[in-house]
Amino acid sequence: LRAEPVLATVVATVSQRACAGRLGRTDFPRWWVTVSVGEEVVAVGMRTAPGAPSPPYLTEMSPAAARTLAVALLERGEVLTAVNGAIGAAREVAEETARRTGAAVQVVEHTRLHELATLVPPAQPPGRLRLARPGDVALCLDWWERFEVDAAAQAGRPAKGPLEPQDEELMLARIAQEQVWLWEDADGNVVHLTADNPPAFGVVRVGPVFTPEPVRGRGYAAAAVAAVSARAQAAGHRVCLFTDQANPVSNRLYAGLGYTAVVDTVQLEITTPARA
Repeated sequence: LRAEPVLATVVATVSQRACAGRLGRTDFPRWWVTVSVGEEVVAVGMRTAPGAPSPPYLTEMSPAAARTLAVALLERGEVLTAVNGAIGAAREVAEETARRTGAAVQVVEHTRLHELATLVPPAQPPGRLRLARPGDVALCLDWWERFEVDAAAQAGRPAKGPLEPQDEELMLARIAQEQVWLWEDADGNVVHLTADNPPAFGVVRVGPVFTPEPVRGRGYAAAAVAAVSARAQAAGHRVCLFTDQANPVSNRLYAGLGYTAVVDTVQLEITTPARA
């Protein structure tokens, strides 16, 4: 994680939350895995997501290592129904699982990890960015859940629930750690949410970023992400975020702020074909 803190940002931040006891409960097996060549760790992965289908998240690894992982999980009795992460590793695990179980693999979402180079400040809309407060927790929970559903709808995919479900306790912890930011318009109405994660090995990951549909296109997301990103860079951290490759608006927005592509990632489902 220290050697590749951007590529491993998801594993790093989730592992950090686990060490602090802030992952919540899950009915699925929870594990972390490393892949080594000799004494050198070359890849990492985890299975931590609460709720079905609790997909593993994997960094890039050799095809042989990915297939070995898939077989090991089946031998443990863990039949995966989804896999996320670096596109090569995720596809190898999913396809090896499918081959051995008679299932099929389909893409849910193509995503891309970006890192901020030099920040390009955007135009500033009316209003201001402020930290979320405990009294905002209900709004934050609602928008957190709506983010993934709306993103799927914008990309023409079936709507799904959030990848990282939150409850009031977890959201209050995020708010207390100054990880949730809200944009207020000139009239004091809250019109946007941008969150980030605590730095893990010197990297801050921004997201989710959500603007309700009636007030989109007014520059709130660009201004908020720029401000949160600038704050992280000023503290000496590298900054990254994910985009949905099917959403040209968000990809253009972040490219305009100075974010550049690092690696392509994917969400895959492993489904058993219906019997005739």
